[in-house]
Amino acid sequence: MPQTSTQQFLEVDEIREGVVILNNKALRGVLMVSSQNFALKSDDEQKAIIYQFQNFLNSLDFSLEIVVQSRKLNITGYLDKLKELETQQKNELLKIQTADYQKFIKELIAGGAIMSKNFFVVVPFTLVEIPGMKTAKGILGREPTGDFREEQFNRAKSQLWQRMEFVALGLRRCGLQCVPLNTSELIELFWSLYHPEEAEVGYYPEIPSELIH
Repeated sequence: MPQTSTQQFLEVDEIREGVVILNNKALRGVLMVSSQNFALKSDDEQKAIIYQFQNFLNSLDFSLEIVVQSRKLNITGYLDKLKELETQQKNELLKIQTADYQKFIKELIAGGAIMSKNFFVVVPFTLVEIPGMKTAKGILGREPTGDFREEQFNRAKSQLWQRMEFVALGLRRCGLQCVPLNTSELIELFWSLYHPEEAEVGYYPEIPSELIH
């Protein structure tokens, strides 16, 4: 029976220069987006945010994917630092207070897992959207297999970055901050999606330098 690689079942062909290239040579850029506590805003602020978000959605002429990643928050390192701080305290009262605080944190997390949430916006761009090109075959001069031609990649990447800047601008008007993920961050994101248990304890594999470009 022939051996198969896990990568054969993934839609991602390559990650380079901060861009995800799918098997069909479509591109994806990923923006990490901040959050805000909508419930704490006044009625006027909430209405303004909704209005801006509606304007943003209406201005789009392409699809977006919003991804919410929930993960157990690992605070083992924080507890270790508190323990170290306790042993270093020379003031007996401060030492007792530090120990009590450690106990409080441990009891707090014992009641249930503390979750952290990360928000991402995935921005697409397909080769058929390049002006003057009608099919992926027309762009590459052949079917979309093998190496992705540098010239076509640069043209498509430029269009994708413009689209991502447009999305970031629209979200900033809603009071949100956006940061595009670079190559190493994208690799870590996808790795964590397929290895959640290791990611929760803060383990990430070392990324070879030749892959970061």
